[in-house]
Amino acid sequence: MEKWEYFTTFIEANATKEAKEYLKERLPNKKNLPKFSPESMMPELDKLGDEGWELVHMEPVAKVGGNGDILFEGAPRWSNRYFCVFKRQKRPISRPMTPPSSAPSPPETTPKPNG
Repeated sequence: MEKWEYFTTFIEANATKEAKEYLKERLPNKKNLPKFSPESMMPELDKLGDEGWELVHMEPVAKVGGNGDILFEGAPRWSNRYFCVFKRQKRPISRPMTPPSSAPSPPETTPKPNG
């Protein structure tokens, strides 16, 4: 039976200089994409795909709070942020999972002396 590991993150659609260069090579027929077009997420999505992650869900969210909570409101809002869920086949237990390169690194901790 196949076993899976999952990764969740928020990805912003934002045509940075790097994204524009990437898209110029990747989509030569699309010119002058809007700043927040979904295509601007392709570099990050492709990077995760290269690491074996498959996008299984993507949903726009209005706003992400400081605690990682998501704001829902009755009135429509514009958003360029998406909640994404990825999965990939689990590796053998002998090799620990390495988080995707776009994942934030855990804070460094130093062991406290006993006593």
